[in-house]
Order: sequence, then structure tokens, then C-alpha cells
Amino acid sequence: MIEIAQVRNMTDAELVQAIADAKRDLWQARFELSTRQLKDTSVVNKTRKTIARLLMVLAERQAAQKA
Repeated sequence: MIEIAQVRNMTDAELVQAIADAKRDLWQARFELSTRQLKDTSVVNKTRKTIARLLMVLAERQAAQKA
């Protein structure tokens, strides 16, 4: 799980890559959950929150550039 301080230190390109990686991880976790292979079901919620953090910081930066 990525902390917000680490997210804010990333570049825009790193953010985009981290979002893509997190979405892929979420897809994998959902697949494992549906096939009953996932042992720790909290991974799905943690990954969703990580994606939200990444998207929030990216949106903040885009809003700051427009202002």
C-alpha cells in the first residue's frame, strides 16, 4: 500500500504507471477472488484505495496547472 507522501513525490509519468499497475493488480485480485484463490480479501479494498489516492493527486496537479 502506497502512502500519500510517497504518491506526492512521484512524477506525473510515475503516477500514470502506478495507476496502470494498480488497476492490473485490482483486476488480478478480483479474478482470484472469483475463483476462490485469494486468501486475503482485504487486498481488493486496499488496491481500490491506492488507485483513489493516485487519481486524486493526479487530478490535483491537473487542476493546479489550469489555474
